[in-house]
Amino acid sequence: MRGILMLVLLLLSACQHLSAPPPVAGQILDLRSGQALTAQELVGRLALPSRLIVGEQHDNRDHHQVQLWLLKALGEQRPQGSLLLEMLTPDQQRRVDDVRLASTPPVDLPGALAWQPGWDWDLYGPIMRFALTQPYPLLAANLDTLEVRTVYAKPPALSGSRSNTSSVRDQLLKQVSESHCGLLPQSQMPAMLAVQQQRDRRMAERLLAAPMPSLLFAGAYHARKDIGVPIHVLDLGASQAPTVLMLAQQGSEVTAAMADYVWYTPATPAPDYCAQMRKQFGK
Repeated sequence: MRGILMLVLLLLSACQHLSAPPPVAGQILDLRSGQALTAQELVGRLALPSRLIVGEQHDNRDHHQVQLWLLKALGEQRPQGSLLLEMLTPDQQRRVDDVRLASTPPVDLPGALAWQPGWDWDLYGPIMRFALTQPYPLLAANLDTLEVRTVYAKPPALSGSRSNTSSVRDQLLKQVSESHCGLLPQSQMPAMLAVQQQRDRRMAERLLAAPMPSLLFAGAYHARKDIGVPIHVLDLGASQAPTVLMLAQQGSEVTAAMADYVWYTPATPAPDYCAQMRKQFGK
């Protein structure tokens, strides 16, 4: 009976008209079936799960425009329970709450939030401005700087059968190395892996504790079903993994093992981060 009810709700949601078209053209796929979806059909499906993760490429403007559109579109389908951001740390939570409760917005919003310069405010600002005006909580999902330093100095043991497999660790080590353009000394790799996985574990903990339906915006590797937050959610005892929508550029490979849905946005030229990093490392 529950399955029939969920199907009816899905069909009704998919048929509802969204007030604004998506801001970015692209191909949307259900990775389990290979079915192509319209943006409206996607929203109808994403409105059903109690926990949802949207993976992004941090420097891709299209991805942030899609995220803002999704946040608004999902709110038209059902009340949103909470929004969680990788970009917010626990020591910012009180500032976020104060801004949400203030009668007038601060003149310097990034300053009031102690927004970290590593996250381009020009890209994240529109999402923050919208989320801060909503009735649901906006929650920090990351580690703060002191926690990162503590993990780096003395990596803690990580519980859970899924997150501790050699395949997960090997894939993450490869990602850490590639994201640093192969310039990190091997001696630093275990600590960097620990930080990555402790960030995943924190996001999973926060997602499980957040009011539902909960929505997490995070980087693509954190969002992945096979190596990221979803396996930590299961290791923490949840009976079901979060649904994952991956935002990816055309030409990227996203499989059903990584996500439930993918929204391919137009390919854009990537900055040469490795050249910048080589200069930083003096190589």
